[in-house]
Amino acid sequence: MQVTVRDNNVDQAMRVLKKRLQREGVFREMKLRRYYEKPSEARVREQAEAVRRSRKNARKQAIREGLIAAPKPKLPLRPARFTRPQP
Repeated sequence: MQVTVRDNNVDQAMRVLKKRLQREGVFREMKLRRYYEKPSEARVREQAEAVRRSRKNARKQAIREGLIAAPKPKLPLRPARFTRPQP
C-alpha cells in the first residue's frame, strides 16, 4: 500500500495511511492473529459476525421501507465554558 506525501506533510500522509489500513481491516486482522484461535472458535466468531451483519442489513432495509423509525441523531456535546451562569 502506498501513500504519497505532498508538500512534506507527513502528518496528513500518516492519517491517510491509517484510514486506508483501517478500511482494509489490517488492524483487525493483526489483533486476531495476536493469539492462536481454534478453528471451532473461528467458526463460532464468523457465524456471530454474519448474524450481526444480516441483522444490521435487515434493520437498515426496514428503516428505508418505513417499517421502523430511524434512530434519533445524537446531539453534539457543548463545552461548559460557553454556558451562561444561572442567577
